[in-house]
This record gives sequence, C-alpha cells and structure tokens, in this order.
Amino acid sequence: MKQAFCYETELGKVVIVENGMAVTQLYFGEEISEGVTINETPLLKKAYQELEEYLEGKRKSFDLPLSPEGTVFQKKVWQALQSIPYGAVCCYKDIAIAIGNEKASRAVGGANHHNPIAIVIPCHRVIGSNGAMVGYAGGVDLKEKLLELEKNAIRND
Repeated sequence: MKQAFCYETELGKVVIVENGMAVTQLYFGEEISEGVTINETPLLKKAYQELEEYLEGKRKSFDLPLSPEGTVFQKKVWQALQSIPYGAVCCYKDIAIAIGNEKASRAVGGANHHNPIAIVIPCHRVIGSNGAMVGYAGGVDLKEKLLELEKNAIRND
C-alpha cells in the first residue's frame, strides 16, 4: 500500500510517496494520486527531514531506501545518476557511457525526464553537452537553484 504526504519546502510543495519499505516518488506540486493513502509515516518524515537538510546545504547525500518504478533501462540510468558527485554536473552522453551504451544519449534524456524521485536521484545534475540548462520537472529555474545551492555548500565547507 502506497502512502504519501505533501510538504511545504522553500522550493514550494513537494509530495513524497513510499510503499512501506522505500521511497518510490518525490515530485513537485501537491496532487496525490488516487489510491494512495495520505499518511505521514516515519519513512516520509525521514525523507522530508533529509530533503530539508539538503536544502539548507547541510546534507550532500541521502540515506533513504529507494524503489523507483520504471523499466530496466530507466532504473539503470537512475542508478547512474546517483553516482554524480554532489556539486558536479555531467551531460547525457556521460550517463550513456556510464551505463555502457554510448549512443543512448537521447534515451538517457527520456529516462532522466521520467525520474520519479526528484532531487534524491539527482537528475538536476545533468546538463546539455554544450553546458546549457536543459529541461527539469520543476523548471529550469529550479534546476539552476539546486545546482547553485550545491556549489555554495561546497564553497562554505
């Protein structure tokens, strides 16, 4: 049974969803899917606490059980995204190479676009090969804000 809770953050409202064992989604907005119980579980509280610590520049990695739902290919991409160091960026081709399919840049972009656990699976760290800020579920402005937050936290260490 999936449970979810909507939290207010400095980024606006985010919904965190879990399946009883792991976080399955973190997305922007406040709409909770039908069939999902609204209930603030201990795991959701922990996920929110870690998100807040990240947004305060105090947390550089998340310590949460994750279970993103997607295809085998998408899961491979999302796993590779988690290896991008805090404060670093890479391009879609870098991820394609990391998963062993150098020509899959476009497919990597698609998987990145469907990342169900924003921020925790850091798809915001992927930029265009020309250095351009390309799409992000929360908008390019938010992507730039997250990258700036990480750069500032590194500078302040």
